[in-house]
Amino acid sequence: MDELIRHPERFDCTTPQHRFGSGDFWAITMPVDRRSTFADPLALRFASLWQQGLAVHFLYADGTVRSWQSDSRGISPLIQLGAIAQLSVPVRDPALVRVLFHVQGAANLRGIAMGVRIATEREGEHANLVLAALYTFFAGMAVALIVYNFALWCAMRHRFQLHYCMLLAALLGYTLSSSGAFAWIAPMLANNDRIRFNYVFIGLAGGAAALFTRSFFEDQPMPRWLDRASQIAAMAVPFAAMAAALLGAVHLRIADFLYTLAFAGLLAIVLPTLWGAWRRRSNFLWLFAIAWSAPILLAAVRISAALNFVAWNFWIDNSTILSMGMEALVSSLAVAYRIKFLRDERDAALTREVVARNLADIDPLTGLLNRRAFLQRAIGRTEPQQLLLIDIDHFKRVNETLGHDGGDEVLRLFAAALRNAAPEPVLIARMGGEEFALVTPVAQRIEADALLAALRKARMPFDLTITASIGTCTGALADDLAWKALYRCADCALFQAKAAGRDRARALRLDAA
Repeated sequence: MDELIRHPERFDCTTPQHRFGSGDFWAITMPVDRRSTFADPLALRFASLWQQGLAVHFLYADGTVRSWQSDSRGISPLIQLGAIAQLSVPVRDPALVRVLFHVQGAANLRGIAMGVRIATEREGEHANLVLAALYTFFAGMAVALIVYNFALWCAMRHRFQLHYCMLLAALLGYTLSSSGAFAWIAPMLANNDRIRFNYVFIGLAGGAAALFTRSFFEDQPMPRWLDRASQIAAMAVPFAAMAAALLGAVHLRIADFLYTLAFAGLLAIVLPTLWGAWRRRSNFLWLFAIAWSAPILLAAVRISAALNFVAWNFWIDNSTILSMGMEALVSSLAVAYRIKFLRDERDAALTREVVARNLADIDPLTGLLNRRAFLQRAIGRTEPQQLLLIDIDHFKRVNETLGHDGGDEVLRLFAAALRNAAPEPVLIARMGGEEFALVTPVAQRIEADALLAALRKARMPFDLTITASIGTCTGALADDLAWKALYRCADCALFQAKAAGRDRARALRLDAA
């Protein structure tokens, strides 16, 4: 070790670290020349990577070496927020010259010693505060959106709501593991195991994202190949993540490469999915594009970094939380808009259903109930009812005088007069031709003579005088037989009114009919 630390020229500083493959390595920093004092202690900060063990040696200007050796947990005791390891530099009067790393069992996916810098402990505390605000912001938003979308799913049962809850739950787990908070919550957890959780949670998030993308747009059929590809991606990403977590100790480089390819496949199906949504004129494409543009672009950057096309960077490593925080802000609006659109579709469907039901129940000429709807609502009443049958007198002459259009106008005006004269709970129907019927509970009986007087006052075309005859009867309407008996009774009373000279009312008892 002394030989290595005093002859840094023997180190290879030109070959990219990831090309050395996995194994044990020595790595040394550039000259430092800084003092760590009690008033302003220094700290060594470096990225958390997959490794079995680590020894750090500090060389001071007087030739003294101070060392730190990890235990079975690896660098877990050093982990700060952002999954950055921070090791206090021993306080000594001579300046710190260099730092030597002895890395054992390095997977070397991106490098052996990454993001190494000497900072003050105050700078480390400030970084923790900034990252705590970032992670807390995302976690709070994710929990709120999970509660909101799960409540909507319970009420509306749309799959995309549940898939979005699954996505946010997986990202919450990833936030906990990738932030380094696991090392604080479970200090006995080895750092490599924390990285395994990273794989699992981000893999579950990727699978949920595939399901969410597939179900967010309208329920319209997509090409079979794209549907199959979406299903495969939704399964491949979590399986690849599980494989990386379980087989990482065997050969993490291969497992991580397959995992990266699975994520690349997930991104590959996004463009045809968006293209298909554009061709179907989806109402939600623009919202999805705005909300997911940052996560998709940053996921592509992370894949490039994983394949070593882009150099390691702390913010690339934490880009998932940043991009999904932005996505959550926009997606809260996107999901709300999606729900509004679904609500509008439901309301329009209900309106169409109500209109269709009304068209089936309403007489188109007069706007009153037709015979079928009238019987549906009248039959089944258990308390005694009063039935009034009303027939316009000499309606044939009206048609001969005014024509059929004039006769139709008389029917419309007569129906309006009936509605105005009868109280609200009364059922009014056009039974056919010029015959109308009213049903009301006996407790709210209608005086037939008063009704006739109101009908006489109705203004008709060309000030034509229109009169009517009424037959009434009181009885039960519990079933069809009771209706037929009551109708027969009222019809007999109506016949008597017409026989007596019309423009009058007659009433019969049910047993007398």
